[in-house]
Amino acid sequence: MMGGAAVGDAIFRAKRMSGLRVGLHVAVTDARPVSDPATIPLLVNERGEFSKNFLERGMRFAFGRGVRDQLAAEIRAQFQAFAASGLVMDHINGHNHMHVHPVVFDLMLRIGSEFGVRAVRIPYEPFGASWRAAHRDLAARFGYGVALSPLTAWMRARARRSGFVTNDYLFGIADTGGMTVERVLRLLANLPHGVSEFHFHPATGSWPGIHPGARYEEELAALTSPQVAAAIQAAGITTTTFSELALQGRA
Repeated sequence: MMGGAAVGDAIFRAKRMSGLRVGLHVAVTDARPVSDPATIPLLVNERGEFSKNFLERGMRFAFGRGVRDQLAAEIRAQFQAFAASGLVMDHINGHNHMHVHPVVFDLMLRIGSEFGVRAVRIPYEPFGASWRAAHRDLAARFGYGVALSPLTAWMRARARRSGFVTNDYLFGIADTGGMTVERVLRLLANLPHGVSEFHFHPATGSWPGIHPGARYEEELAALTSPQVAAAIQAAGITTTTFSELALQGRA
């Protein structure tokens, strides 16, 4: 997230890990912009920040007069900032999954093509596999896996027409802050055929403003768990990256 307060430290750490594949997390809600707020007044509040009101943002992006030009300028600024970091862009995705908005998604694909990126995350969590792994939060899992499926199907088709590769599934949306070892093992046991991405927010400790009930330290433990690694190997699951998928020309 190029407007994040710790972006410099993140870039430093990423460069020390040559095998790490890093994506651009395009942020147009609940964040600070890369552009000077004075140049994008239709996108920011009085503090120069993007709003946390996703519905209001979505309506403004779709119908606001002059908003799209400023939105395009800010998204381009984020791509430029990533390019200036010297990191290789593995893929693109959206903060708060806001790239499900057709206007945001189209701009990301168009600008991303100019910067040579060829992979994008589709935030589709299939209801059946997600529900079998958790048996809780039915409404959220139904919403992500069924109600939003026409939109995510459009995103996938639109991306592939533009020459982008995508994942098939994204697990952890309904379990944000709760991707524990137990939950990950159950998701692995119910994994559908195809390319699945797992969605984590790992951390070594708490901080002011942490989401109530989030178990980010346990998510870090799941990512580093020998038990999870053994389950992946036992199931014959092949790990990959978006860059590798793009090289394979996966449509």
